Formats: sequence, structure tokens, C-alpha cells
Amino acid sequence: MSHTAVVGINWGDEGKGRMVDLLTEDHDIVVRYQGGGNAGHTVVNDKGKFALHLLPSGIFRDGVVNVLGNGVALDPENLWKEIEDLRAKGISVTPENLKISDRAPLLLPWHRLQDGLEEARLADKKYGSTKQGIAPFYSDKYQKKVVLAGELRFPAHFRAQLEALREWKDLTLSGVYGADPVSAESLEEWTRDYAEKILPFVCDTGEFLRESEKAGKRILFEAQLGALRDLDFGIVPYTTSSNTLAAYAPIGAGLPSVRIGEVIGVVKSYSTCVGEGPFVSEMFGEEADRLREAGAEYGAKTGRPRRVGAMDLVATRFGVRLQGATGLAVTKLDVLSYMEKIPVCTRYRVRSEETDAFPFPTLLDEAEPVIREVPGWGCDISAVRRFEDLPKAAQDYVLLIERAAGCPVTYVSVGPERESIIRR
Repeated sequence: MSHTAVVGINWGDEGKGRMVDLLTEDHDIVVRYQGGGNAGHTVVNDKGKFALHLLPSGIFRDGVVNVLGNGVALDPENLWKEIEDLRAKGISVTPENLKISDRAPLLLPWHRLQDGLEEARLADKKYGSTKQGIAPFYSDKYQKKVVLAGELRFPAHFRAQLEALREWKDLTLSGVYGADPVSAESLEEWTRDYAEKILPFVCDTGEFLRESEKAGKRILFEAQLGALRDLDFGIVPYTTSSNTLAAYAPIGAGLPSVRIGEVIGVVKSYSTCVGEGPFVSEMFGEEADRLREAGAEYGAKTGRPRRVGAMDLVATRFGVRLQGATGLAVTKLDVLSYMEKIPVCTRYRVRSEETDAFPFPTLLDEAEPVIREVPGWGCDISAVRRFEDLPKAAQDYVLLIERAAGCPVTYVSVGPERESIIRR
């Protein structure tokens, strides 16, 4: 039985959603195992164009069961709004095709409030949070100051837990930040309007996944963000607050015994970054503006312009190793078709010395890109479906990434649509 993880190799926003949507044709179950509603997975298929934030990207495939695992920052408000939005667009979302782990902690209203207050306090030293409450949520999780989705089954207990947590959190909101507390009345409204509405989807997903694996079902694990945003191994402190690596998937999915046979690492044909932090290959000015417009590089969650840069082979090699990738999916190759010469960051220069190694985070601010230009192909490749039919310069570019990363490129995306893919 071969299970698959789809993960990001760089800073996130690589195109994981489009790859999950594609690969679900060969899988029965899709599991989101970490992260929350602070990023977006854009999917374009026969049903339309969608930006998902919490729902797994397999939600569009008939017969595929989608699971939100215990490792997810489960935001009932954003999730319910997302479910209603998809239903309004004709997408079926029911307890049969969406299951929520009863062990998933709930992201509560004060988490978003605290996130915004902390970013304001940090001012020019801010981390670039999307202010969706992710860092305060995971902090509270590890302090055991959370309420689990399964506790919704016991209304009196659930409300008592919420009230105890509300009183505890007010010590921070009012004492540290001087902010007004979340009122008991607004918390009751939140419970009624959002939390209770997701209860029909809540179940023992660990048991469901164990039984599914016994029955021979294939599972696909969907990550959020990329390797460089991993809490332990990323560009600290400019990371997310969860583990974005494939190695965490069994834990965050609720199936610790599972063996993942294939890890598809998704990497863009150029670099993008949302938020703060070091970004060695970053472009600026007119060159950056043109690439940003060509690739429509605006955050799916925030709408803010993404920072753009040259393909970073140093960061990509590092991400491949962290993820244990068995294959790469290179996305948005078609976006580079307008370039006569394509810049590639082949090495870093740190303290006057060139290196192939990704530096310790403290040194990243001193790193400079060593840029090499390679020939472009200067034509539309969006209709190409076989690797050998790509212009030679495009083939060479893909092979350059493959050699530098030390990992075979098994998919090349030449457009956002599900069918705009080259398989190798």
C-alpha cells in the first residue's frame, strides 16, 4: 500500500493545492495534518477556481473522503464560512466526504485578537503574521489551554471549559496588552453560530483512517506552507507555528503507524514568499513587478503581493532534504515564458565565501545570491503535455533544478488547470 504526502519545498505558496487536486484521482482519502486558515491552496478544475484555507484540496473529487486531522488549528468560524461558500457554488460538503478529528483543538476568538495585538506590539520587528491566530493557538495547545472538537458532544462541559479558558486568557489580553476581554455573550454567540454547526462532521478520524488502511484505501497527506516555514527547521523566527514536514504527517493526521511511500515536494519555477523574513534571491523594482504580474502572485488568504525572486537552488536543495522528497513537482513553468534570460540563484555568498549549504538562520541576513542566467524559451508552453515536446531551453531548466536538488522532477505544471500537467 503506497500512501503519498504533498509538501512544500520552499516558503509555501508553491502550488500544493493544484497537485493534491490532481493526485486525488489515484487516492481515496485526503488528510490535512497541520496548520490552519492562515494560508490558501488555489485549485482550478472543471468546477471552477477556488481558494481553500482549511478544507483539504480533495473536496472537489467525488468519492474522496477529506479529513482534518488532530494537528490542524481548527477554526470553526472560518471553516463554516468556507463550507457555506463551497456549497453556494454547488460543491457537496457533507459528513460523508468531510470528517473532523475529535482530537483537533479549536482555534478560539481570542486567538485572532491576540495575534493582531502581538504584531502591533512588535511593530517594525513583526513576524509577518496573517493575524489568523495561529501562533497564539499553538502556544495555548502546548500549554494545554484548549478545548477539543470532541468536547462539543458534551454541551455543558464544553461551555464550562470555554468560560474557564476565557477567564484565563483575559489575564493576557487585559494584563499584557491592555485590551478588552472577549465577552461571555460573544463567546456564546460564536459557539451557536459556528462551533456547534461543525459537530456533525466530528468523529474518531483515527479509527476511520486505521480501518480505511486495513481495507486497502490509499491516503494522501496534504501539508500547508513549506519546509522553510517549519517551526523546528525553518527560518526561525519567521516560520509558522507547526511542523510543515512530511515526517509529521502521521502524527498530525492521527495515524502514527502509517508508512508514507511517496513524498511529492512542490516547488515553483521561480521563488515567492509571503510575509517577513530573509529571502536571499528576492527581486525588486520593475523586474519583480513584471514577474509578480505574470504569475498573479498575490496571497490567496490575504490578497497581499507576494515577494518574488529567482529560483533558489540552495533553498530548494535544503527543502528537498528536510522533506525527504522522492519526487518533485515544478509548478508555473509557463510563467517564465516571457523571459529572454532566466535568473537562477545557484549559490549563496556569506561573509565573502560562496557556499552550497543553506545557512543557519542568523546568517541569512548576510547572505547574498550568486546569480546565473540561463536561456529562456520565448514561447507559450501551456498546451504542452509531454516533456520531450517542451522547447530544449525549458527542458534544460527543469533538468537544472533536478540535478541541483538531487531529486527527480516527476511533474511539471504548465498552467493552473487540472489537466495542464506534464508527467515524467
